[in-house]
Amino acid sequence: MMRNLFYLSAILLMLPAFQSCQQTSAFSNRSNEEPEGVSAEHLVMSVLYQQRSAEYRALCYQAFNIAKLRVDESLRQMGLSKQQAVVVDIDETVLDNSPHEATCILNHALYPAYWEDWVNQASAKPVPGSLEFLKYVNAKKIEVFYITNRKEKYREQTLKNLVELGFPNADGEHLMMKTDESSKKGRRDEVSEKYKIILLVGDNLNDFSEIFEKLSVDERFAVTDKMSNKFGSRFIVLPNAMYGDWEGALYDYQYSISPDEKFEKRHEQLIGF
Repeated sequence: MMRNLFYLSAILLMLPAFQSCQQTSAFSNRSNEEPEGVSAEHLVMSVLYQQRSAEYRALCYQAFNIAKLRVDESLRQMGLSKQQAVVVDIDETVLDNSPHEATCILNHALYPAYWEDWVNQASAKPVPGSLEFLKYVNAKKIEVFYITNRKEKYREQTLKNLVELGFPNADGEHLMMKTDESSKKGRRDEVSEKYKIILLVGDNLNDFSEIFEKLSVDERFAVTDKMSNKFGSRFIVLPNAMYGDWEGALYDYQYSISPDEKFEKRHEQLIGF
């Protein structure tokens, strides 16, 4: 009897440790099997800002109001002596994809999960101010080119979305999808062969110049400071806190690292006092 009591006491003492091991193991397995669910939560405030803050809308309107002034300025200076063009990105510049990000969060997933389903719906709404601005550009006889890093297989769905919303120049000639490389330089150069690009509009610095590509955080700061006079004149930036090369720079563009490693790198970059 005493021996049985001894064994029972020993088991009871070991039980909390056993349960702790089980909990640790369960969490570890979740991290390995469902890394999206562990890491998706950091997007919540970014997505809510885009969907629910009037400040986001104000920033978009501000960007396109400035863009309109630059178009008017260019027409006063150049007239139509040479055919002019405005080049815009698509995602988070003219089309709002925040519902895709929200769906990922709610379903414990990350891109590319649900992306094809979202694009196939062709139901993205315009970024505030984008449609009005591009209609204004078109009315001034200035060409609009859409240079996007969406894959070629999404051409039909992307055109459908743009056409149904009433975006001008939404056709095969003016929509330039991702090529063999993600850099947009070649496509911008192609437009420049026939047109004078008076304005570039995007949410990622790579939408404006190849000089920003694959730079570290500090290098991106330095180049941005050096080219500060371009912003608001030739370059118009839209807000996007959900994703972009700014995030890639945090990870040294190693997107395949684990969620835990990304978590650590995000926290390492924080500047406290």
